[in-house]
Amino acid sequence: MSTSAEERKPVSGPGDETSANAYRPLLFSIAYGMTGSVGDAEDIVQDAFLGLTKAQQAGTVIADRKAYLTTAVTRLGIDHLRSARVRRETYVGEWLPEPVVAPAGAAPGPAERAELADSLSMAFLVLLESLSPVERAVFMLREAFGYGYPDVARITGKTEVNCRQIFARARQRIAAGGRGRHSAPPPARRAHGEELARRFFDAAAGGDLDALLGMLAPDVVLHGDGGGKAQAIAKPATDAQRVARLLIAGLRRVALLGVSYRPAWVNGGPGVVMHDAEGRVASVVGLDIAPDGVIQAIHSIANPDKLTHLGPVSDVALLPQK
Repeated sequence: MSTSAEERKPVSGPGDETSANAYRPLLFSIAYGMTGSVGDAEDIVQDAFLGLTKAQQAGTVIADRKAYLTTAVTRLGIDHLRSARVRRETYVGEWLPEPVVAPAGAAPGPAERAELADSLSMAFLVLLESLSPVERAVFMLREAFGYGYPDVARITGKTEVNCRQIFARARQRIAAGGRGRHSAPPPARRAHGEELARRFFDAAAGGDLDALLGMLAPDVVLHGDGGGKAQAIAKPATDAQRVARLLIAGLRRVALLGVSYRPAWVNGGPGVVMHDAEGRVASVVGLDIAPDGVIQAIHSIANPDKLTHLGPVSDVALLPQK
């Protein structure tokens, strides 16, 4: 997505909250892309708006609220990520972002909008974990949101030359780390994705190994995040046969505990939300579909700390407390 001159023109009118609030989806996407946390992203956006209000009350003239808020959110995200690095180093098991969930079949929301979906995908956010906070900001602003180098430099406080170097270095590291991102699916592909997810989870629940293998890429990867608090695979699993058998065994086990699944749109891709017999959230599973229509990655989030924004959290998958 390119940031046009029309979008970057100064916002007129003192303290126009309506015009500023129109930027919330973009600001949330940037903050979430920096942190991988729904709650932290919402807090960062709120802090940016609070800073805007205080600046205006102090008499500061804000000619371009979008530029002001984008800069504030990005820099707050960099600061947050620097402090979060220490916690990530001691994280138990594989780290995955908090899921952004929308009901299947519903009209596309911020997570599915063409200009935001790339920055929200699980696969893209996992790749960004290999970057430093500043590299992450520069790469995301340039690659996911199409900002020009002058704007990236202004937002991050770096020179244009430095930003070009940072971006080239970050892109090289991302390319070495795995597959690139995909654009947001048009309605036809969205419908196909939801149908594929339905058949996929039905096959797994029914123990249909052959059907599962027909939907999985040979080099499919299964990722699990339990955070040391919930049941999850210790490290990513590869090979279609192994992944299919793990999925069948896992769905058979949770079904015995009264867990069912509902279709959902997870971080811009098809998936499900698992609920226990009381309707509490047990886990979220998202699918990464390759351009040729097969599933190339599966992301399962069971860490209860990453599910609280979705509602009451189930205890069926929790590990015994030590």
